[in-house]
Amino acid sequence: MSIVKKRRITRQITIGSVKIGGGAPVAVQSMTNTYTQDVASTAFQIQKLSKAGCEIIRVAIPDMEAARAVKKIKKQIDIPLIADIHFDHRLAIAAAENGADALRINPGNIGAESKVKKVVQCAKNNGISIRIGVNSGSLEKDIELEFGNGSEAMAKSAQRNIELVRGMDFHDIKLSVKASDVSRTVEAYRLVSSQTDLPLHVGVTEAGGLIAGISKSALGIGMILAEGIGDTIRVSLTRDPGEEIRTAWEILRALEIRKRGVEIISCPTCGRCRIDLFNIAEKVENALLEYTTPVKIAIMGCVVNGPGEAKEADIGIAGGDGIGILFKKGKFVKKVPQDQLIDVLLEEVKKYTMSRRELNGEKG
Repeated sequence: MSIVKKRRITRQITIGSVKIGGGAPVAVQSMTNTYTQDVASTAFQIQKLSKAGCEIIRVAIPDMEAARAVKKIKKQIDIPLIADIHFDHRLAIAAAENGADALRINPGNIGAESKVKKVVQCAKNNGISIRIGVNSGSLEKDIELEFGNGSEAMAKSAQRNIELVRGMDFHDIKLSVKASDVSRTVEAYRLVSSQTDLPLHVGVTEAGGLIAGISKSALGIGMILAEGIGDTIRVSLTRDPGEEIRTAWEILRALEIRKRGVEIISCPTCGRCRIDLFNIAEKVENALLEYTTPVKIAIMGCVVNGPGEAKEADIGIAGGDGIGILFKKGKFVKKVPQDQLIDVLLEEVKKYTMSRRELNGEKG
């Protein structure tokens, strides 16, 4: 029985070729950390992230050169691109006119309503959507004075900005309400999800480095998704954005919302372990990063408990003293010299995924 509540149905919008909300799958996003003006580096990073499972990418637009670079970047990538704008409405317009598939703005820091209206009209003219991004650290002064910077204040800011943009007869909107801690973020999403039918982009902003960031993101995003809330997600880490994509998919897989690629079951090791399991697990994980066909594999430290504890795995290995075993669905297949365990496992995974792809009629 799933712990995830029935998905909240939201209005559907489209970002490039990706449908958001309205029952569409929860989409995985990330953001480049290259200088957007450096077209080659930015396009290369996006291509890499796309292979890892990124479905929508966001790029920073700090100046006009970056806005113009969008056109060149778009020619080299195959996933939708969102232009991230702060303060200068002219950059939003330029990015849209250069092919951005969506804009991310905080209307509160764009300035006068007339400037917001120009951005909205440009989005309308170009047939693209807008994400209204509300962060606890950049709320309107009057709202912060009255409500502080908690979840209620974020919800109030979201309501104000939604009304502003919808008042301009624009409705292709996605919303986010992020804080840098789990409690405010979760409560803010609970509030806005009860107040609007707009699709929601979910994340814990500025979550931190690898361990802290993954922990906060898994808890925050996981709790929100488990309540049936959320249409797109972005894990925010002070790391290579590839780690964000891996974490996002692990969250979705753990909640049984979506499955993609290889799921690895591995034991934490104990005194019975006679192989370098940490190194083996890392090498296997890195070798299978770009696999897309769902497959569950097990990497266990000993043959005593390995096959039995990981019998749900499609394919698995368990180490011994100089020799290990290969097993499938908990059943012994053959003994394997320890120095060949990784190669044997990878070859079996390759054969398994090829057979699954053929069964499903997939090419490549």
